[in-house]
Formats: sequence, structure tokens, C-alpha cells
Amino acid sequence: MEASTPFSRRRLLRSAGLGITGLALPGLAGCEIGSGSSSDESPTSALKIGFVSPRTGPAAGFGEPDGYVLELARKAFAGGLTLGGKKYDVQIVDKDSQSNPQRSAQVANDLINADGVDLMLTTSTPETVNPVSDACEAAGVPCVSTVVPWQAWYFGRGAKPDQTDAYKYTFHFCFGVEQFHSAYTHLWPQVSTNKRTGVMWPNDSDGNAIRAALGPLLAKDGYTIVDPGAYTNGTNDYSSQIAKFKAEGCEIFNTFPIPPDFATFWRQAAQQGFKPKIAQVAKTGLFPSQIEALGPIGVNLGGGCYWSPTYPYTSSLTKVSAKDLGTGYQSSAGKQWNQQLGPSLALFDVAAAAFAAAADPKDKAAVAKAIGTLAVQTPVGRLQWGKGPNANVVTTPILGGQWIASTDAKYTVEFVICENSSDPNVPVAGQLKPYA
Repeated sequence: MEASTPFSRRRLLRSAGLGITGLALPGLAGCEIGSGSSSDESPTSALKIGFVSPRTGPAAGFGEPDGYVLELARKAFAGGLTLGGKKYDVQIVDKDSQSNPQRSAQVANDLINADGVDLMLTTSTPETVNPVSDACEAAGVPCVSTVVPWQAWYFGRGAKPDQTDAYKYTFHFCFGVEQFHSAYTHLWPQVSTNKRTGVMWPNDSDGNAIRAALGPLLAKDGYTIVDPGAYTNGTNDYSSQIAKFKAEGCEIFNTFPIPPDFATFWRQAAQQGFKPKIAQVAKTGLFPSQIEALGPIGVNLGGGCYWSPTYPYTSSLTKVSAKDLGTGYQSSAGKQWNQQLGPSLALFDVAAAAFAAAADPKDKAAVAKAIGTLAVQTPVGRLQWGKGPNANVVTTPILGGQWIASTDAKYTVEFVICENSSDPNVPVAGQLKPYA
């Protein structure tokens, strides 16, 4: 689905094709979801699923739709799973990482040791996902994660460039540097600029992966990268970086910060007169609440979209379409749709399919082995392990777009998809407009 781009092995940027058609789930034959007990079934111990996400702290925006997604998943699992003629109850135990790596590791170990989960699911930023994945790998518990650029997850946890199967128990689906590169190089030419690009890439797993891989790719495409250097998360004075961007005449700006840092930077940039033609943000600027909090200076920011209600896909577990997922959340929560709905629900699609595909769903090694070749339909598209950049990762799309003043009087802003290079099945709704 993504544009073909040559990537060197050393720079860790091999493209991966992601299939997007078909609803069949290999391994689901003989599996009934939500079926009642028959006379020859005897209930066994429950299958326990752990779910860790940031519901409070700096990354709390990612956790906004958790309650709704968990409700959908619990409803789908309410009748249990019948696998190979055996009936299993399914329990979901959810924990808040508080956007903190230490807390993430703590709750993961609690779920492993105290709750005895059979499968772990985790999402949203390296600060949550990587410690949970590490705890599961060490304990031999299968884990599926998402919403961390795959390079920041795979290499950020210690995998080497020449390793194609670094982990036995931990698996991931997400966009990566190659999808960002494709999105930016299809989006930015929609506005005429001098291609001088000021970047704010922090000294963390995301920032380091982006600096090592995305920067050289953009430079190869003719963009002049103006990088004042890695900064520490929590910095509260960006005057020197802003001065450099102004002095260098940067008409494009790109950043991968934690949300509070961008809010601080962008307000200072406005005060000090830095107004690029394109302001492209990632890791923040993903959700309406984050843009609304910025006030007028949030309108026309460029962003990335890893799911929206216009995605033409359906959850295999809940049978809920992307469109219905968005409208259902808006009706239930009274809030605008949030793109985290798609990948969070997709985790539970993977969980159901993994249990069904395993020779024994209570055997952790068997579940991990099943995930390694799993194919499953989800709201973000069809995921298939074994065809990605390595054995542990499936790549998914991220599409470029822009936050504009809402055309719906109920809301303040809305996101418009302006390019679909990594999934042409998703419709484009507009063209990028200059920020300033």
C-alpha cells in the first residue's frame, strides 16, 4: 500500500507490504466467539488478557477512548470462547501506565505475576509500550503492542540491525519511519516552500529513531534539515531553537514531542514570531482535545492519521465497521472521534485470533508461535505477521493531513486527510493549506 522507496538495511528502513483485503481469519475454524455452553462443554479456567495504556499523565490523550473500546471488547467476549471443543471464559484486566516508564513496568509485572495473564496488550508511546514489552519478553508472556513507530519499538528495546527475529514473545503492528517519509513527501509539496525544514526531535526512543532514519531520507529528497540537536523531554525554554529556525529561514517545521512540550514550544514560537508555512507534528496533535487546548494557534497544524472513521475496514471480533466505531464513540462519550479507537480495538481482534490459532490457548509459547504467522482483519486493515520488516513487526499506514476549523458546529476543529500514499483505499478529503 505504501509508495516504494529504496531503504538500506543499515539504516533500518526496509519497506513492508500490508495486505488490506479479505476477512478470513486463519485459525478461527473451530472457534466460536460469544457462544453459549453446550452439554458436552466443561468450563475451564479463564483466559486472561492484560491491557496497559496511558490514561493519565502527559500521554493521556491516547487513553481517552479506552473505556469505550474496553466495553466493546468485553461485550464481544461476554459469552466466552469455544476453542477446539473447550469453553473458556475471557477476562480483561486493564491498567493505567500513567505515561510513566517505571509505572508501565510495574503494572506489567503485576499483571504477569499477580493476575497471571495469558496474553498482554499495550499501546501508545515508547514510555508505555517498551517497558511492558520488555517485561513480557523476560517473563515468557506473549504480548502484542501498537502505536509506537516500529523502529522505536524494535531497535529502541535493543534489537540489532542484522536481527530479523529479535524477540520470541513480543509482537507489534504500527507505522514506521518509511510511512512518515511517504506521508511527508506526498503532503508537503502541496504547499510551495523553500524546503528548509526545522526539526525538534527529542532525546528519547522516538526522537532518536526519527533522527537516525527520517532525517537522511528527507535530505535525499532535497529538504535541508535544520536540527538544533536533541533536547530533553520537559524542557521549558525553546528560545535558542526558535531563533535558529528564524535565522535559517525555515518554512517547514517538524517535531515528535510529548504533548506538553509541544504546547510550550508552539506558544513560545508564536510569541517570538516563528510561523512556518507548514507545521507538521507527530506524537502530539493527534486528537481534537490536544488541538483545542492550543486555541487559535492549533488551527492548520499538519498531523498524521493512523485511523479514522473513513477507513474501509471492520473489526473481526466485534463486527463493528470503522464508520460505526467513530459514530458509536461520539454518541456514547459525547466527544469527537479519536483515532486511537482503531488500533486499540485492533489489539483485541489480534487477541481473539491468536487464542484461536494457538494449539493450546493456555500455552504461552504456543500463543506466541501462533502470532508469528497470524493474519487478522482489524479496523486499521489486515495485519499479517511474517511479511513485515522483521518477524516481530507488521507495518500499518499513517496518512498526512491537517487540522482545520470544524465544518460541524458541534466541534471546534476537524482532521482532513490530504494524502493516502500508504493506503490508497482511504479517501482523500482535501489539500494541505499553508499554516501561515
